[in-house]
Amino acid sequence: MMNWYVLGLAGGLAALASAAARAQQPASQPAGPLVVGAYGLGSFIIPHTPSIRHLAVSHPTGVEINVQRQTNGQQPWHAWYRYPKIGLALTYYDYHNPRLGRSYAAGFYLNKSFWHSRHTELNFRIGTGVGYFPVPFDPETNKKNNIVSSRFNATIQTRLEYDVALTEHLGLLLGLGLNHYSNGATTKPNFGINLPTVLVGLNYHQQRPFRPLDQAPAPAPADLGQNFFNISTSVGGKQWSQSDSRRYLVNSITLAAGRRVNRKSNLVVGLEGFYDRSLNAQQRDSARTSAPLTDVKKAGAYVGHELLFGRLAFVSHLGFYVYNPYKSNKFYYERLGLKYHFTPRVFGGIDLKVHRGAADVIEWRLGVKL
Repeated sequence: MMNWYVLGLAGGLAALASAAARAQQPASQPAGPLVVGAYGLGSFIIPHTPSIRHLAVSHPTGVEINVQRQTNGQQPWHAWYRYPKIGLALTYYDYHNPRLGRSYAAGFYLNKSFWHSRHTELNFRIGTGVGYFPVPFDPETNKKNNIVSSRFNATIQTRLEYDVALTEHLGLLLGLGLNHYSNGATTKPNFGINLPTVLVGLNYHQQRPFRPLDQAPAPAPADLGQNFFNISTSVGGKQWSQSDSRRYLVNSITLAAGRRVNRKSNLVVGLEGFYDRSLNAQQRDSARTSAPLTDVKKAGAYVGHELLFGRLAFVSHLGFYVYNPYKSNKFYYERLGLKYHFTPRVFGGIDLKVHRGAADVIEWRLGVKL
């Protein structure tokens, strides 16, 4: 069955990226030059848990096609980050294993140059999107595929790239990367798949070397050095076990305080409460008695960072449970996500909450800046 949570995640990411692009694209300024690439991929599957060693025996191969827009100084943050590229990639893998089949993915990414000359570039790339697996786990026909339990999965990609010019516009690209696919625990089993990847291919550069717009230095942001307060709530859904196909509602409420410390960053601290109804089902399934259930509500405190790109921010939190009667997990949690300010006061977000590297739930967030 189609995984609407992961489809929604991908749609949300696309909507945030599209909204950010529309909000930050002055019509009077020319768009940045394009870079178009095509690469071959060679990978292997990391057996990160003994349960998937029977699947980590093949060497997947694939192809990627992408297009990147070079930021050129239209917005102040372009210069603050030294003109990164914003791209869209289509990625195909053949796993050479009938239990895994093939996968198809589309994702947005940010590509940051750390070193460049007239003829070479060294870049770091990070992105996210959605992947489609036509051959997922099935309890009757494909029960050994415990890596992928749904056709649609979120994907996260990191990569180091070296691009050297062959001609004025054509470049040879060599790279090392990691592709991760997971459905965020919305269905089980969900060990996820990690693919270290070597790639080689060609890039076509519309303009090389790149020349940014001649813009005056942007003034400091008006809120630099100011404190702020946020209140937000989130909703998500998750499956408890592969034997229970129901999805249980997960809610949270968060109070946070923060400060913009420089052009690129907010530092935040917060208190939050969680109510995960799947933990009640977990207790009933494991205890199988009529004894009263332990309280599954949790409260936590966290510290975090927001990396700012205009209205859009990349969010990372590290939290610790201060109230946790039913100890279904470790005492700490992590969160990665995207946050977008629709207005100066109202924001939305999509987060992935994680326990010790394992996805717990995808959170859809709505909040107000006070």
